[in-house]
Amino acid sequence: MLIYNLTHEELVQFLLENNHKKYRADQIWHWLYQQKVQSFKEMSNLPDDLVSLLEENFKIQALELVLKHISADGTIKALYALHDGHLIESVLMKHHYGNSICVTTQVGCNIGCSFCASGLLKKKRDLNAGEIIAQIIETERLLKERIAYVVVMGIGEPFDNYPNLLKFLSTINHPKGLAIGARHITVSTSGIVPKIKEYAHMGLQVNLAISLHAPNNEIRSKLMKINQAYPVEEVIGAIRYYLSVARRRVTIEYILIDELNDSEAVALELCKVLKGLNVYVNLIPYNEVLEAPYKRSKTETMEKFYDILKKHNIQVTLRKEQGHDINAACGQLRSQHLT
Repeated sequence: MLIYNLTHEELVQFLLENNHKKYRADQIWHWLYQQKVQSFKEMSNLPDDLVSLLEENFKIQALELVLKHISADGTIKALYALHDGHLIESVLMKHHYGNSICVTTQVGCNIGCSFCASGLLKKKRDLNAGEIIAQIIETERLLKERIAYVVVMGIGEPFDNYPNLLKFLSTINHPKGLAIGARHITVSTSGIVPKIKEYAHMGLQVNLAISLHAPNNEIRSKLMKINQAYPVEEVIGAIRYYLSVARRRVTIEYILIDELNDSEAVALELCKVLKGLNVYVNLIPYNEVLEAPYKRSKTETMEKFYDILKKHNIQVTLRKEQGHDINAACGQLRSQHLT
C-alpha cells in the first residue's frame, strides 16, 4: 500500500497495533510531508525495527515521471505513470501569489464533455487518496518549491471518486500533512447534483466550483452529456441548496467557445440564471483540443461577454490564459501520448 493513502489517524492505529508509540506518526508524517523523503531509510530518528516494518507494509514512490513540458509562462505539465502503467497528468501554474497545481482524480473520465480531452479515454479506475496526494509531492520535488494552492480539476470527475476525494482533502489540509489552507483548495464538479448537496453538509471551507458552461439545456447538452442526467435547472437548484447550507460562495466555471456559448444573448441569459446567487463567474478562454471541433472565442467577444456580466452586477473575472503552448488543457498530453 502507498503510505500517503493513510490518514494520520490510520497511521496511528497501524503503529499501535504493531507495538509502536503513537508519537511516531508525527515523526513519519514530518518526513513524508515536510522533508518529502523518497525512502523510509531516510527517516533517521526512527528505530530500525520501525523502518523495517514500514518497508514491509508500504511504498513511498507512487509516480514515475514520463514527460515534462514547460510553457513560456512557466506553466509545467507533467505526465506521470502509476504503478499499474496507467497515465495521469498534473499541471503546475505559477502566479504572483504562489504556486498552484491542478490534480487528477481518475484514470480517464466517464463524464464525456465534448470539448475536453479527458473524456476521449473512458475511465479505467479511480485514484486512491495517496495517488492524488503524490501528485503534489512529486511536483514539489520537481519544482523544488512549495505548492500553496490546489485545484481538483484535472482528469476525472472528483465527485465520482468521493471517498478518496474527502480523504485527500483531509490530508493536504492537515496541519501535520501538507498544511495547505482549506481556502486555498478548490474542488470542481461537472454538476453531480446529489453529491453537491451531500458536500454542502461536510462543513469544509474548501472552495466549490461548478462547471456550467451554458445557461440553458440546449447548449449545455451539446457540451456536457451529464446535462441529460442533471439539467441546468437542477444544477442551479443544487447551487442554491449549497449556498443555503454551507453559506460559502460558489465559483461558476464557464469556458468561452466561439459562436456556441459566447453571444450577447447567451450572456444576458446567464445573468438571468445567476441573478441573486452568491456566485463568482470564472470566464475561461477555451484551450483548443485537436479532437474537438470547437474554437476559442475571439478576444473582443470574450471582453464583451465579461462586460455584460459586470454591468448586471455579476462578480466575474476573465482568466489569464496559461500553458496554451504546451497543450495544458486536461487530458491533452495523456491522450496524445496514448495515440
